[in-house]
Amino acid sequence: MTPASMPSPRAAASLAPGKPLPRILGLLAWGAALWIAYEFLWYLQYKLAGPTLIFEVLSTWSGIPEKPFRLFVAAMEISAATLVLIPRTQAFGALFAMGVMTGAIGFHLFTPLGVDPYEDGGQLFKEACFTWLMAAVIVAIRRAELLALARRLLGRLGWRDTGAAPAA
Repeated sequence: MTPASMPSPRAAASLAPGKPLPRILGLLAWGAALWIAYEFLWYLQYKLAGPTLIFEVLSTWSGIPEKPFRLFVAAMEISAATLVLIPRTQAFGALFAMGVMTGAIGFHLFTPLGVDPYEDGGQLFKEACFTWLMAAVIVAIRRAELLALARRLLGRLGWRDTGAAPAA
């Protein structure tokens, strides 16, 4: 990086934990959070209504009973949607949503489910990829909060910030 392309100390400080984000980044994070919550809550109706083609295929393939599998995924999506809508937990919720969507994308790519199970041009797969991307945007914007959380948690476990092993 050249000195001209490096962020100013003021800009870098605005991304530090406890400091307000620049307005445009905050708005972008909230737009992404609203998309994630909408996407998860919209598809919840199908997961709670009864068996779906996707979970029947995955159940047959994995041997996991369809209903518990479907309801477990629904619970994970409700949790992620809730967490991204609460300001204090938005960053963690986005990380959680990325995990849920990584699983969804993996099931589409590496199981008999395939990318286009409903023969609609892969709409569900495309939405999963976009939702993953929106979660990644939030994680990138709120990375300082996630790093601070990780340091706090590791500190409670006895790890030092220097990267040394935990104290015995």
